[in-house]
Amino acid sequence: MSILTKYKTLFVTIGSIFCYFYFAYFLDRTNFYSLLILWILLFSFFYILIKDKQNTYSNLVGFAILFRVIFLFTTPNLSQDFYRFIWDGRMLLEGFNPYLSLPETFINNGLKPISDANLLYDNMGELNGSHYTNYPPLNQLSFLIAALVAKSNIFFSIIVLRMQIIFADLGILYFGKKLLENLNLNKKAIFLYMLNPFIIVEMTGNLHFEPVMLFFFISGIYLLQQQKWLFASLLIACSISVKLLPLLLLPFLIKFIFNREKTFSQSFRKAFKFIAIVLLLNLLFFLPFYSSELINNYTNSVGLWFRKFEFNASFYYLFREIGYLFRGYNEIWILGKLSIVVTLLYLCYVFFFKKIEDLKKLILVILILICVYYFTSTTIHPWYLATPLLLSIFTRFRFILIWSFTIILSYNAYANNPWQENLLLTTIEYLVVFGFLFYEIKYNKLKLLKT
Repeated sequence: MSILTKYKTLFVTIGSIFCYFYFAYFLDRTNFYSLLILWILLFSFFYILIKDKQNTYSNLVGFAILFRVIFLFTTPNLSQDFYRFIWDGRMLLEGFNPYLSLPETFINNGLKPISDANLLYDNMGELNGSHYTNYPPLNQLSFLIAALVAKSNIFFSIIVLRMQIIFADLGILYFGKKLLENLNLNKKAIFLYMLNPFIIVEMTGNLHFEPVMLFFFISGIYLLQQQKWLFASLLIACSISVKLLPLLLLPFLIKFIFNREKTFSQSFRKAFKFIAIVLLLNLLFFLPFYSSELINNYTNSVGLWFRKFEFNASFYYLFREIGYLFRGYNEIWILGKLSIVVTLLYLCYVFFFKKIEDLKKLILVILILICVYYFTSTTIHPWYLATPLLLSIFTRFRFILIWSFTIILSYNAYANNPWQENLLLTTIEYLVVFGFLFYEIKYNKLKLLKT
């Protein structure tokens, strides 16, 4: 390694450490311009680290761990959801069912069912405090672990939550590398996820639990490739019980299992057992929380994303403006269902008319399904991109990588008081993303649904 290369690596490493440290301990999310400058610098350093062929696999692993450890002792500054995580975990520890109670009910009645109740409620925000929790059972288990370790200390609860996310990312690194090698892809592609500033900031920094879900999912996909479908079904079930998104992908996984067997009877038997185990295990996960109110509370909470919430959308905002033009009011109650309808139409098309006989094809159709869902959704929070970003490293698509950079424009909304989106920045975000996507389709000659 030349002296120039050594100094370049040292400069990039020190620059990254400084930016991540400032991001973690000093940045105020209302200061959008500081946020944007740090983001550009971090992605520039990320690009240099990834493109430098002199960086060994072991070196990149070290960088990935180092950058995450920087955030270990900080309180998230771009999200307040973790206060609800801590609330739910402590409610469980005290014997309450988090699916049956609203934080605001306790606070408004002057009750303090858990330690730091008022502080947690005040910081989680009105939206979190006034709705039933929508975090599935295994996600609740993560919250409970934090409560067990730190029953009355918010700072230590944050550290416990963050350690779970870091360990999940290390699991993704392990299974992602093995999967890339089995698919004859460059194992260093895993660092498009592991070293991505978006992943480090949004997951490790802001305590979003997508990495835990993705660990179970990617390890399950790896075992499916190894034809260990029984263990794979257990892991896929766990991924659904952390975040519900993999539930949408089950038909493709079933089709993949079905197409791998030689006879119809073998295919049907394995596919049936797979789906039965996944669904039964998730029912068992919910069983300790069951009550007559559970289903109604949970479905209403999840349904709010399609009936009420709007943030950083793409096609939905376009259709909303058309609705305003012709009808004079927001038709979210109709347009909110568009995402599900379009996604299900694509899912049915692939399930009934396309073969999914190899893993690359499986991952590609899953990636497309998630993108169809996101592009038509009413709400796209930045951390949602973790799933398509990880999946994209197993394909030739890189537009999600671009999206992980432009998604920072959505944080301009928090610079305004009161909170308000800048639709010009949202337009720029998606024009860049769609422009790069069309570039990839045209010049790489990708066939999205090649049989």
